[in-house]
Amino acid sequence: MNRRNFIKSSSVASVSAASLTAAACASPKKADSSTDSNVFTDDFDLNETTIGDLQKKMQSGAATAASLTQQYLDRIDAVDKKGPGLNAVIEINPDALTMAKAMDEERKAGNVRGPMHGIPILIKDNIDTHDQMMTTAGALALEGHRAANDAFVVKKLREAGAVILGKTNLSEWANFRSTRSSSGWSSRGGQTRNPYVLDRSPCGSSSGSGAAAAANLCAVAVGTETDGSVIAPSSFCGLVGIKPTVGLVSRSGIIPISKTQDTAGPMARTVTDAAILLGAMTGIDPTDAVTTESAGNAATDYTPFLKTGGLAGKRIGVEKSFMDGQEGVVGLYKQAIDVLKKQGAAVVEVDLLKSIRPVGGAEFTVLQYEFKDGVNNYLSTANAGVKTLADVIAFNKKNEAKAMPFFKQETLESSEAKGDLTSKEYTDALAKTRGSRQIIDKLMADNKLDAICGTSIGFAGCIDLINGDYDTGFYFCPPAAMAGYPHITVPMGTVHGLPVGFSFIAGAWQEGPLLSMAYDYEQASKKRTKPTFISSLIPA
Repeated sequence: MNRRNFIKSSSVASVSAASLTAAACASPKKADSSTDSNVFTDDFDLNETTIGDLQKKMQSGAATAASLTQQYLDRIDAVDKKGPGLNAVIEINPDALTMAKAMDEERKAGNVRGPMHGIPILIKDNIDTHDQMMTTAGALALEGHRAANDAFVVKKLREAGAVILGKTNLSEWANFRSTRSSSGWSSRGGQTRNPYVLDRSPCGSSSGSGAAAAANLCAVAVGTETDGSVIAPSSFCGLVGIKPTVGLVSRSGIIPISKTQDTAGPMARTVTDAAILLGAMTGIDPTDAVTTESAGNAATDYTPFLKTGGLAGKRIGVEKSFMDGQEGVVGLYKQAIDVLKKQGAAVVEVDLLKSIRPVGGAEFTVLQYEFKDGVNNYLSTANAGVKTLADVIAFNKKNEAKAMPFFKQETLESSEAKGDLTSKEYTDALAKTRGSRQIIDKLMADNKLDAICGTSIGFAGCIDLINGDYDTGFYFCPPAAMAGYPHITVPMGTVHGLPVGFSFIAGAWQEGPLLSMAYDYEQASKKRTKPTFISSLIPA
């Protein structure tokens, strides 16, 4: 959950208040300064390596899943725990090398499960894994909780042969704890940093997955989204992110916010890698009824959609409100629109955000009700010491110095104050937010559109643990989030070295066509850049 639309035992120890505040507010030398004794030389052998590249290495015998896994584990130690200190990985999987060696043995026996076979990945710490790792949503209240079963999406990833390196930090409770939280901060994991400029926000709530994938701590990563939590950190961290249609990917075994908006999604450095990971995540889950709607609409391989020419002949709506604002971001947006035209697309200006605004006010009400209901259901069968949302609130109050050193839990408390899902306030608000589907569908039909594009979100603001996040504008996530429709972001360029993403949205189950357009845009623009790990934009 990214709240910008509402508010204009291997665990990593939480960083102290003093050190976090200093990190957010100080003006250190740039990490790439030749006079800086703490220069980080980024010569990692697997920088920007794709899933296809890794498969070629394993096929040729130049590498094994075990050797690649060890390289990424070493990378995490060098970049996440030492060096720049991204703090993106909350826990390492003690079984990672064992998993990798098992995949190597299968390969030797002639059994390659598919493109994810032996590929090292990281997943967000609100996704259940039945292993030695905890699942906590970053909350101290859930510390020590080990899931009794894999989340359905984790089962799919294991079946595909993926090697789970560990879990990533996140905005605690997927950024649904406070109205003035700092994205990427959790009481269990501390503050995650943006790998492009370290005192800048990685955005939430899939902040650790975004920072980790951007910094080449893994091949690809898995995040989750309610409203912006895959798309926004992907944009801030120069990644391709996919928020699928709700129902394409199972949510069972994922600590919830919203049964109507939640979904897991891929975060990767290329459209191709994101498409490969998405195919490995899909499937009908009997314990998540909405996934039955994906029958006949899902694919296990989205790579056939990845062909140049995907924009030719398409009719694209572009969000006109983003033509004004910060000049650097507006400039990138206009360049992106020019790319669409050069690739053969017809462009039509639309004002989706103005049309959607009247229904947006009901979204927070829906999420509060669904969060209370979902968390209570999840905790009631979990192995955690807390069994209800009320228990979590009480734990945080009892352990306030550690659990709430910067911001409090007013969103948890306002959610607890709500009734059940039969409440008229809830059903009225839900009907209103679901009107977003008709708004998008009508806009696309009236203008004969194949997709609607916009700036995903502005560039990263500074980390501020005292006041919380602040809005840098251009937020395009709510329409597709409320509608449950697919949304893909692709790197659009940088402003002062900070990445900004370009979004594609469309109606339900349009992942394939959107991937085709996003791929064509990516190949024509080539805007992904490697992180610089600069300490600050403020001169020393």
